[in-house]
Amino acid sequence: MSEPKEAVVRMYAAREEIYPREIKGRFASLRWVCVWLTQLLFYGLPWLQMHGRQAVLFDLGARKFYLFGLVLWPQDFIYLAGLLIICACGLFLVTAVAGRVWCGYACPQTVYTEIFLWIERKIEGARSSRIRLDRQPWTFGKIAKKGAKHSAWLAVAFWTGFTFVGYFTPVHQLLREVAGFSVGAWEGFWVVFYGFATYGNAGWMREQVCKYMCPYARFQSAMFDRDTLIVSYDIKRGEPRGPAGRAGGDCIDCGMCVQVCPTGIDIRKGLQYDCIGCAACVDACDSVMEKVEKPAGLIRYTSENALAGGLPWSAVRQRIMRPRVIIYSAVLALLAVGMVASLALRNPLKLDVIRDRGAMGREVEDGMIENVYRLQLMNTSEGALRLHITVDGLKSATIADEDVIELAGATTRAVPVRVRVAPESAHKGSNKIAFTVRALDQPRMKATEGAVFIVPK
Repeated sequence: MSEPKEAVVRMYAAREEIYPREIKGRFASLRWVCVWLTQLLFYGLPWLQMHGRQAVLFDLGARKFYLFGLVLWPQDFIYLAGLLIICACGLFLVTAVAGRVWCGYACPQTVYTEIFLWIERKIEGARSSRIRLDRQPWTFGKIAKKGAKHSAWLAVAFWTGFTFVGYFTPVHQLLREVAGFSVGAWEGFWVVFYGFATYGNAGWMREQVCKYMCPYARFQSAMFDRDTLIVSYDIKRGEPRGPAGRAGGDCIDCGMCVQVCPTGIDIRKGLQYDCIGCAACVDACDSVMEKVEKPAGLIRYTSENALAGGLPWSAVRQRIMRPRVIIYSAVLALLAVGMVASLALRNPLKLDVIRDRGAMGREVEDGMIENVYRLQLMNTSEGALRLHITVDGLKSATIADEDVIELAGATTRAVPVRVRVAPESAHKGSNKIAFTVRALDQPRMKATEGAVFIVPK
């Protein structure tokens, strides 16, 4: 009896190169609209000026975040947290309604992969030409084409890295530094890092980022239900598949849906986590159905319930506003209204009081008791303010210094203040007082902060 042969089980399969075919159609056009909108926004915003400064700038060195007319400080971190929560709820809502449309149309990985594929097609040709080129031995022509492609990829990638850093360092300053080869170490590092990340993700890794690295692909199914719109193949209508006129189903097994898929899946095998919902297969299948004179929609956006029950689009549309979607919409609306209201009612004047601990309380001329404080004033608006400082809490409390100051826009200032109190107006030990700072030209704009006045025992 012969011994059984050893079997080698490979835990890692080598990646098969995917050559997505270019396709035209309504969803392909929609993807390019998203590419243009997102990239005009991303590349254009750093160059937009407002009030003599960059309209959108996250100045980490100065700890100021400029968002058009808003100036946010580290104390306003709650707004960043609120924005992230709103974005998460928005993603949950979109996913519950239409699956992974974010991935298919607006995700940076999809957008830059689309741009890099367009460059690749312009230099190396259509799908069949690219396959032939990769199978050919290395020649001068092949080296020239590959070199041109990667040079173009690197140019886009590093301009992307430059733009990204331009959101944190004033972009005009950064451009002068790059042109003069005097860019700082951190700016240079992040330009190179983000550039190579874009080059590697969109040029080399592509669908692997979506399939293996993106966490959204793993947990997005928790937001799906049987009424979520997904890209689906109508098995009842398509099977049995085969050449046109020889099979009972409408699918002619041309393989176009697989050839255009950026992740290389076969949508006819059912819902898969690899599917990014880009609908390239819908455009491809509709074009084939038109040629064989069959109705469009063999592959389409629909729901599992609609496929199982043969429901028309009107019934699918009615199920969009179901309890899950209503809850997500209500939460998103409440968060958005709360965020807008909070920003609209936000007081741009902030005050902190620090008492001078080096002088606990001292007697000065006329027998008055004096304490020294430092008022930390912050003007988060971009307009200058004339501020009046008052102190309350003790009857005879007065400010011995100038009580009207100027505070420039988007600045902080430490103001030393001496407060004097008649001995008979306060008891020995600590007495509660309160400082109020009010804008003279806007009386409703004020800030109040409590403090302690010490009378020596």
